[in-house]
Amino acid sequence: MAIQSFVERRQAGPSFVELFTPKLVTVLREGYSLSNLRTDAMAGLTVAIVALPLSMAIAIASGATPGQGLLTAIVGGFFVSALGGSRFQIGGPAGAFIVLVATTVHTHGMDGLLLAVLMSGVMLAAVGFLRLGTYVKFIPYPVTVGFTSGIAVIIFASQIKDLLGLTLQGPEPGPLLAKLPVIWAALPTFKPYTLVLSVVTIAIILGLRRVRPNWPGMLIAVAGASVAAVFLNLHVPTIGTVFGGIASSVPLPSLPPISFARVEAVLPNAISFTLLGAIESLLSAVVADGMTGRRHRSNCELVAQGVANIGSALVGGVCVTGTIARTATNVRAGAHGPIAGMLHSVFLLAFILVAAPLASYIPLASLAGVLAVVAWNMVEKEAIATLVRASRGDAAVLLATLGLTIFRDLTEAIIVGFALGSVLFIHRMSQTTAVETDAPLVVEDQADQKGADRTPYDETAARDSETVIYRISGAFFFGAAASIGSVVEQISDHHRVLIIDFSAVPFIDSTAAHTIEGLARKAVRKGVEVHLSGTSQTVRRDLVVHGLKPPLVQYEKSIAEAREDVKLRRGAVAS
Repeated sequence: MAIQSFVERRQAGPSFVELFTPKLVTVLREGYSLSNLRTDAMAGLTVAIVALPLSMAIAIASGATPGQGLLTAIVGGFFVSALGGSRFQIGGPAGAFIVLVATTVHTHGMDGLLLAVLMSGVMLAAVGFLRLGTYVKFIPYPVTVGFTSGIAVIIFASQIKDLLGLTLQGPEPGPLLAKLPVIWAALPTFKPYTLVLSVVTIAIILGLRRVRPNWPGMLIAVAGASVAAVFLNLHVPTIGTVFGGIASSVPLPSLPPISFARVEAVLPNAISFTLLGAIESLLSAVVADGMTGRRHRSNCELVAQGVANIGSALVGGVCVTGTIARTATNVRAGAHGPIAGMLHSVFLLAFILVAAPLASYIPLASLAGVLAVVAWNMVEKEAIATLVRASRGDAAVLLATLGLTIFRDLTEAIIVGFALGSVLFIHRMSQTTAVETDAPLVVEDQADQKGADRTPYDETAARDSETVIYRISGAFFFGAAASIGSVVEQISDHHRVLIIDFSAVPFIDSTAAHTIEGLARKAVRKGVEVHLSGTSQTVRRDLVVHGLKPPLVQYEKSIAEAREDVKLRRGAVAS
């Protein structure tokens, strides 16, 4: 009885409580020791050191302030770890959102951005509660590689101004094609010492990654550039001169201005945040699963992402999502569970409360160098080369997504890429569906090739050919229904029995069922008996729903049983 109860529970699927129990609760139930706390504290500190310069750099590139980036990592990161469905997920601002956030700020202002983030949080939570997170993973791999690489190109282009220390005549355009002429026109204002500062930052990061991979290369590079700028008295833009520094406190939660007109205006942006946030966070959770052998709860993770974005918007932060680089750092640092991510937020909060004035000396050129390295890492060079070599279809999906991301719009790129990937999948699935027959060919009464003599009928073949058998193998769906239907319809006037074997068909859709239903009715009108053999319970149910039931067709367990039934019927008629 216990085994039967367990099997019934597994067949029914996990309960609501099981699906949405945060991993923090699971870890605490397992037993949490002081040793685990020490491990998580060290991992949280390591991630905080990595997240500190990244959060500020991403926020600045997005058109927000560095303080908003830190608030996003503190509030959003805390909720992602506390409520999420992954043990190791680290939430915060991500480079993938730079383009979308910058466009939203430019179009709707900061209040519009906060409203879009708030709405996105509600949508993400709803997607999780509706258990749609399972389907987000069906985004084709060439699409994710394409838009990630396209975002990397845009991020690097957005940092050219700060890398070179250019002075623009007006605001910097967002679209790449509009940005490049403006950058080109500003090249005479290039400042060599700014470029040197950027290059030194990049060199330190890459050098430490090779020589001392466990050291916080980004933080060391930014700190070194800041010290150099101060002691060498370099007149370069800093966080203090551009943004007035970082506030040393966390603001009280407050709602952004809300009206029906504003909600309608930012709705497309909110949907884009939701779509990209779901993809990025679950992709990051999958990476953590691959590194640790654990399994995340995708719908619980999306609910946590939703709460994190709502919390971030209420304190003036930007979009929150799971961040692959910081999550991987958390795993490598030996994190035991979600408390490491929560402590990462606590350490960042401590920096704001204690050392915020020091951030005023950070040169924007050094943060641009950090983002240049991030952009280079985002381009999945090996994956692009593999996909281009793999097939023309994958290459087309990749290049279309990449091109649309760079020159058009990220949301449009994902939709078009997904559509192309779906068409490619349908084509490939239809190629795997086949139909074959082992019935003897009917001997035609035709002239022999060697002379005028006619080939006589073989009475045995003619008699055997009254029964024709078709075996369908593979998924029988709309992509293959037309081609298989045209083959099966080629029933000779000599045939009196048609047997279609479904034993190798895992599922059938309505289009395929309709095709078989039309074929059966056509066969019956010609006086042909139709037998369907080897149908599974699911396939038979779908066929019956579309009208394929006795006396139109007969269901048999196997081809042999169908043959025997035909013999019995003929015997009954003869007697």
